[in-house]
Amino acid sequence: MECQATDFQKEYKKEMRAVQDSMDVLNGKWKISIISSLCCYNKRRFSDILNDIEGISNRMLSKELKDLEINQLVKRTVLDTQPITVQYELTEHGLTLKTIIFNLTDWGIAHRKKIIGA
Repeated sequence: MECQATDFQKEYKKEMRAVQDSMDVLNGKWKISIISSLCCYNKRRFSDILNDIEGISNRMLSKELKDLEINQLVKRTVLDTQPITVQYELTEHGLTLKTIIFNLTDWGIAHRKKIIGA
């Protein structure tokens, strides 16, 4: 006789799948930092984001922005200027991460204080 999963187990698996889906979209070293930069400013040029995030290369920023565009979190706008300017901003869907980013910031500050007392 097979054991049937309880409602709790089914719900837990569904929640864990949702966490994994989130991690799949936000994985990597840079995506949260990019989203954080875009949370603090409405629109950012590529070079502005590059300056915001210490240690990221042009190539990696470009790749990560494309991934975030594919997942409909970031919108890329090419402006008709000389030279051409490209701006990035969070989409309406991307803006839903703002509260999470601010909570993560608060947690990071509290954690740093707890660990190093600064």
